[in-house]
Amino acid sequence: MQISLHVAFAPMARRALKLASFATVATASTGFYLYSNKHLDPNDFGVVRVGRAVTTTAVITFDYLTSLRNVPRGTEEYDSVKSQVHLRSAKRLRDLCCANRGTFIKVGQHLGALDYLLPEEYTHTLKVLHSQAPQSSLQEIEQVIQEDLGKEINELFISFEEAPLGAASLAQVHKAVLQDGRTVAVKVQHPKVQAQSSKDILLMEILVSAVKQIFPDFEFMWLVEEAKKNLPLELDFLNEGRNAEKVAHMFRCFDFLKVPKIYWELSTRRVLFMEFMEGGQVNDKPYMEKNGINVNEISCNLGKLYSEMIFVNGFVHCDPHPGNVLVKKCPSTGKTHIILLDHGLYQVLTDNFRLDYCQLWQALIKADVKRVQKYSQRLGAGDLYPLFACMLTARSWQSVNRGIDRLPVTSKEDVEIRTDAAAYLPQITKLLNNVPRQMLLLLKTNDLLRGVESALQTRASASSFLNMSRCCIRAVAVYQRGKNDSLYRKAQISLSEALSLWQISLYELFLRLKGSQLGNWVTVFLSWMHHSS
Repeated sequence: MQISLHVAFAPMARRALKLASFATVATASTGFYLYSNKHLDPNDFGVVRVGRAVTTTAVITFDYLTSLRNVPRGTEEYDSVKSQVHLRSAKRLRDLCCANRGTFIKVGQHLGALDYLLPEEYTHTLKVLHSQAPQSSLQEIEQVIQEDLGKEINELFISFEEAPLGAASLAQVHKAVLQDGRTVAVKVQHPKVQAQSSKDILLMEILVSAVKQIFPDFEFMWLVEEAKKNLPLELDFLNEGRNAEKVAHMFRCFDFLKVPKIYWELSTRRVLFMEFMEGGQVNDKPYMEKNGINVNEISCNLGKLYSEMIFVNGFVHCDPHPGNVLVKKCPSTGKTHIILLDHGLYQVLTDNFRLDYCQLWQALIKADVKRVQKYSQRLGAGDLYPLFACMLTARSWQSVNRGIDRLPVTSKEDVEIRTDAAAYLPQITKLLNNVPRQMLLLLKTNDLLRGVESALQTRASASSFLNMSRCCIRAVAVYQRGKNDSLYRKAQISLSEALSLWQISLYELFLRLKGSQLGNWVTVFLSWMHHSS
């Protein structure tokens, strides 16, 4: 960033002129996105959307160049000024996302979820995008339903709640009652998202490339590439329905998991009809306490579910923010259920990646630094493997060396990790560019799950690591048996697997006894015996 303002900003100005030219092309190619209802919105004009994005990018870039230019690096003043610039820039970026909506909000939400990878000023500011997504009007919703299903709302429903249950970047959900009496959740895509999404991603790609010319350490093309790959999948609600059915079948053995049933006869690529389910958000501890729900049970079951997804099945729900994971206690049975919503985005892991990831987490849990280095490097971390381990675990390198399952997370360590995220931003973005694309959504998923655990105050519990260990052991054993034809070798692998799982169960029993009243009595008795002798 030690570049003279004149030299650095001149290329930016030239690129801004090029982007202005692009705006004209974009306007011509996108048209006004006018619909039959003649609703006119400034966001419908390509030149407005492009101009707003170019202006915001230029202002943020100018702020970083001028504010930090004459401040000595490595000083408290530099850190203070940089934090202020981060916060101003994050607010500008948030306002841009809210104004341009759609794809911009989706990308902003992704950035806001990267708690331990980006400066706190950005993640904290952008988190509001999960709850402040703009809503489409009832008129626009009626229009999409009529275009896709060929019927008016009053023909399909006895009742249709005008206020949405929730609004997201790409769609919103309404509660309704069908003519046959079934209560459903109707997910309707915002009408202009399809038309604008590809052009928005192209615009982001150009802007990210332009900023990288000024700040070579600015490595965020991975974010654009992820949006380019995943957005078409998320915009196809039939794909979401297939994912929902697949995950419901895959985890049918988990009686605590509920996935809404899909009503295929009424669903299209832009409108999805689902069984209506309700509950409290998974991070709402007061709701759980009020309804007699055990937060440790919820945290354990959520960890068990995601460990199975990642390590065993390689099919991972990648948007577990609290609005997509609900909890509810069944009045008749007293059982607590986890309700998993929004199945638009899943990451499919290759076997090689999944096995390397299993081995890496086993090494992290056992504090085996040599194997942490080996498997981190196999996953693209190179010499930055200590940073990679810290990013995965959201723990300090000291904790990784001593064993992440042995030491609780302290507030001091949490602050240290967040501070390091700002200090090592160039190295973090370099890592994100180097690791396999499959890793990017897993990192986002990790951070979202950690946020839930922090809210429930169950983070880094021993049970979560034990569940992960079990899944890793099973996944590696299944893979090894599949690669061997020898019955003797398969028996050896199965015996080793059973022994390892038995050791984990024994250790789990020890922890339960240690935390029980009986365990306390035994500890007091042994202490008394020791002092008596």
